[in-house]
Amino acid sequence: MVKTSDGRALAVESLGDPRGRPVFLLHGMPGSRVGPHPRSTVLYRLGVRLISYDRPGYGDSTRLFGRRVSHAAADVRTIADELGLDGFAVLGRSGGGPHALACAAMLPERVSRVAVLVGLAPRNATGLDWYAGMTPSNVRAYREAERGHGRIADAMEFRSRQIKDDPVRLLNGLRTELTGTDREVVADSGLRRMLQSNYREAFRHGADGWIDDVLAFTADWGFDVGSVGVPTWLWHGADDQFSPVDHSRWLADHIPGAELFLEPGAAHFGAFRVMTTALAWAAG
Repeated sequence: MVKTSDGRALAVESLGDPRGRPVFLLHGMPGSRVGPHPRSTVLYRLGVRLISYDRPGYGDSTRLFGRRVSHAAADVRTIADELGLDGFAVLGRSGGGPHALACAAMLPERVSRVAVLVGLAPRNATGLDWYAGMTPSNVRAYREAERGHGRIADAMEFRSRQIKDDPVRLLNGLRTELTGTDREVVADSGLRRMLQSNYREAFRHGADGWIDDVLAFTADWGFDVGSVGVPTWLWHGADDQFSPVDHSRWLADHIPGAELFLEPGAAHFGAFRVMTTALAWAAG
């Protein structure tokens, strides 16, 4: 547990080679520090020290009322200071992507590289139809969030209790919205076990983190992605419907020098299959 200057607690996990190159892994939405990641043997082979933490309101991390995407930079800096890390890379998957970009934009003296897998673009992204190609369940949640906290809190609290009691419920509930390739990915028994642990930990104390993520993504992020000045690696499955591929196309057009890799036939959960590649690039 790491304490912030405002008295909050952040639950942190460190895996892999303790003397390796540090990479922060920022989890998806909903998610937690125990979310899917490469095996320790893989991390040692890559020479990576992988650091993850529960965003405020998830797992054992204290909620931060009114948090914006930009707040992630201060929390990552606090954890890095506690661990004695001067420099590090950042990898964000799905809902972790915007938070990873916040770190790169706001901590340029600390962040060496940033990788984003199936990330989102800002809600106010000029020229982007933010909802185009997005699965109906996500459209409903984000549109409700734009109308205010009270419109989504009760429903998401109810869903979080159901998922905590039976984490498979979330995956089963998404099944009708998954592409064939995504269904193949989540059919893997090892990945399903990690996802179940991930969701159970995410909702240990309720849905606050999930609610605050949705609110943060649909509000001003608190920084300009165009100010990201470190090497940036973007990956997106071309068939993704949870975070539509045009979001990464927009990011690639607005982050100086960003490299974009689009994988035909892959979708949202395909990000788990390229995480080792992304870590190797981030730590390079």
